Amino acid sequence: MTVKALLRGVSPVLEVPFHDDESVDYVGFSDVVAHVLGTGVTSVMFPGFASEFLKLADDERQLLRGRLLDQTRSRDDVAAIIAVQDHATIVAVRRATEAVAAGADAINLLPPYLLGPTRSAVRHHVHAVLSAVAPTPVVLQYAPSQTGTSLDAETIASIAADHPNLVAVKVESTPPGALIAALAATTPALPALVGYAGLQLPDALRRGAVGVQPGCSFTELYVLLWRLWEAGDKPSALDLHRRMLVYLSYWMQSTELIVAAEKLISLRRGLIRSARCRAPAHTLDDAEIQLVEAFLQEFSSELAEFRP
Repeated sequence: MTVKALLRGVSPVLEVPFHDDESVDYVGFSDVVAHVLGTGVTSVMFPGFASEFLKLADDERQLLRGRLLDQTRSRDDVAAIIAVQDHATIVAVRRATEAVAAGADAINLLPPYLLGPTRSAVRHHVHAVLSAVAPTPVVLQYAPSQTGTSLDAETIASIAADHPNLVAVKVESTPPGALIAALAATTPALPALVGYAGLQLPDALRRGAVGVQPGCSFTELYVLLWRLWEAGDKPSALDLHRRMLVYLSYWMQSTELIVAAEKLISLRRGLIRSARCRAPAHTLDDAEIQLVEAFLQEFSSELAEFRP
């Protein structure tokens, strides 16, 4: 199966477990990778906002990347998407080419956003990375709420016309539906994966999204939802999303909040050994901890009965 074909369905962003002293739990990360791959997904992404990438040192990112690729390099049924978020174009090119050399199946590119780069500068950055890693597939991440970067379907399509290895766009605009539909209407059509924890997943699916990139602490629920939708049981898929939305709508008020909540979920499920987030971080209060416990109780049967 081609890498492009694997970039569909549920593509979780991997969390990074830390010890209580905030050092990286590398063994725990390998356990997270093994668990997520065991849910039947065909791709995973690292590092992203859910990985606390802004709080990782370069050597830590490289070691974690190596552990992930050690678990995916020999498999043709799963794609490892390595994210590049560096602001300097020269550094982004270097990191992307190193990732490909190490065995990355695809690159996730977050355009530069610090200090207000011009649209021309953003395009130059994206062109440079795409050219450097061709023909390796690239997913362009569009997250205006987090970055303030503004792109439209026409601009993205013009970049894709010059670079066939731009194979998809991760859309995290709010709402995402209009851009997803506009990308699907370009020639050729640009597939879209919706991010933002799948908060607007039903609308994204109706408008042609081919995948979702949530966090990884309850991957099974997203896989179940996706299977229901693909099987034509849209009422059950929508009902599952409606139940999840009670919790997601609160957690997605901030990135740090959902990272903390997902780590506590992973801890309670036995997927990691500590829910520690690196400071500065959101500290869950009693009501937020109770919300996590309610979530686990609400979906206990689905998580227990899930089969990949």
